[in-house]
Amino acid sequence: MRIVLAGTGSAVGKTTISTGIMKALSDEYTVQPFKVGPDYIDPTYHTLATRNRSRNLDSFFMSQGQIKTAFEEGLRRSKSDFGIIEGVRGLYEGMSAVEDVGSTASIAKTLNAPVVLILNARSLVRSAAAVVLGFKSLDPKINVQGVILNQVKGRNHYLKAKEAIEKLTETPVIGGIPRDDEISVESRHLGLVPAVERENILKSIEHWGTVMEESIDLDALVSIMKDSGKLPEGREKLWLTENKRKVKIGVAMDEVFTFYYAENLEAMEANSAEIVYFSPIHDEELPDVDALYIGGGYPEIFKKELESNSSMRVSVKRFCEDGRPVYVECGGLMYLTKSIDDSSMCGVFPYRSCMTPRVQGLSYTIARATRDSPALKEGEIFRGHEFHYSKVDIEGVKPEFAFQMQRGRGITGSEDGMMVKNTVASYVHTHVAACQGFASNFTRSALEFEDGSKQI
Repeated sequence: MRIVLAGTGSAVGKTTISTGIMKALSDEYTVQPFKVGPDYIDPTYHTLATRNRSRNLDSFFMSQGQIKTAFEEGLRRSKSDFGIIEGVRGLYEGMSAVEDVGSTASIAKTLNAPVVLILNARSLVRSAAAVVLGFKSLDPKINVQGVILNQVKGRNHYLKAKEAIEKLTETPVIGGIPRDDEISVESRHLGLVPAVERENILKSIEHWGTVMEESIDLDALVSIMKDSGKLPEGREKLWLTENKRKVKIGVAMDEVFTFYYAENLEAMEANSAEIVYFSPIHDEELPDVDALYIGGGYPEIFKKELESNSSMRVSVKRFCEDGRPVYVECGGLMYLTKSIDDSSMCGVFPYRSCMTPRVQGLSYTIARATRDSPALKEGEIFRGHEFHYSKVDIEGVKPEFAFQMQRGRGITGSEDGMMVKNTVASYVHTHVAACQGFASNFTRSALEFEDGSKQI
């Protein structure tokens, strides 16, 4: 039982409405949330609303079989009644002007999921019907089962727009959200502010849930989900499971470092890893672990706090200098450089990282491993994404790189994955579905170091 909540475009209120719906339904049902696309932030809101970790579905990272596996596994792990999928941008926006890859539409079709359109109805009545009609006509394989109108001025506006859509498009309008400044989410340079940073986020989510209960026919929404039918056939595995010996993986997790795909960590656990979380801000030193995984986040926002914890920075640098396996992405890369702007960091890489007004916008990447590293073997090709407002100042020097970019910029425009000893750090965020040996390679690297067969 599933549904896709898709926008007619960006900034139509998808996240607040989707999160509010998840919260409202979670009072009665167990809900498993999902987000389309390479997004770490929106899922934090879903997770707080449902108390189940939100998961990403992406047709660039995943095959159709993997999408179905990831969706089914999410429902299984949370023992959920319903899977609610928040789309990305407009329903049809993807990598190209005419193809589905990377779009919400691709996920809806792969899962054979009904779609409810979220439309900004400000100043629209009959024109709202034209918008809905266009979305339904573009791809007849998309099963639009309902419409939610946002930014409704009042009851009269809602009823007129509802009448226009239902009579002219034969599509039920199941709700209208009033204009309300409290139904919004604070933003910053990489998108919405992660929920873990908002002191009042739970109060906000409660409010959004109340608004959705009052403004949307939730019984109609549940009925649409109950009628969604069985998932299409065809499953493919998300990762390789090859290691049975126990290993401990340290994962940085706090208000700074939060950007991790759930499946990346689950794949490590499936390869006999015990995940040991630590905080680069609050803990004095690293826990007793065999390898480190430091994901992305906002170290530039917390650079003073990171700098103040000198004992942790020394501990991280010593761990890397010992040649233990370390895999680092984006924000973690910045943490391992000499400094972020004028704030001292770990100094594993003797280069300065700095914020820049020139953004590397959200973009899918394809890279080839040009040498062995802790999580990838030479010759492997993997997919990911990048999105950052920083750069690493390597002018006049030539670091060792482990990845050649086939799509995307990386650190230099053509290379990524700086390496020193057994530490690799890149701007690319990857998903294990697009790099199936990620977890098995990484856990094996840790075991090889402990065995002494791969001392660096």
